[in-house]
Amino acid sequence: MSGDDIARLLYLALLGAAIAGALLVGTRQSLGRIAQQAAIWGLIFLGAIAVIGLWQDIRRAAAPVPVTITADTIIVPVAPDGHFYIPAEVNGADILFMVDTGASDIVLTREDAWQAGLAPDALDYSLFASTANGTVRIAPVRLHSLTVGEVTDINVPAMVNGGELETSLLGMSWLGRFEMTLTPDRLVLKR
Repeated sequence: MSGDDIARLLYLALLGAAIAGALLVGTRQSLGRIAQQAAIWGLIFLGAIAVIGLWQDIRRAAAPVPVTITADTIIVPVAPDGHFYIPAEVNGADILFMVDTGASDIVLTREDAWQAGLAPDALDYSLFASTANGTVRIAPVRLHSLTVGEVTDINVPAMVNGGELETSLLGMSWLGRFEMTLTPDRLVLKR
């Protein structure tokens, strides 16, 4: 803080003290009511500061921006949880993928594999993958088609997770086909 800032702060503090003192002297009989009103205004002020500080998060949660897909570009806004999600069609089934640059492959949950017609109970979970939650069994599969917007890939290698996984993952085997640009609020994939 510079000397000017300190002087301004001191001036505002003295001015505030003078106004508060004048109010207290002028209304000695109703100090309880003044304290109550001051507390209400203080809470309103704190609420306004909280809304201003969280405005970007509130706006993003209230009106999420949809994924924008053109012939060669996919623009993915950041979700309220800080991740990027891409809706896709796998073998004709609508699947929501989380973008995961830490995953080597496309990984489907057992539920999403079932929706895509892959019969997860009949798959051979003979391979292992190291994840943030430890080692899990995975089954290699081939997706007849993976469509995102106007982009369709045929005969796509993928994995089905044999363990617990909340959301299917789009890993680097698919993301590596794009030029990726990451900003704090969006991911741009360009072919």
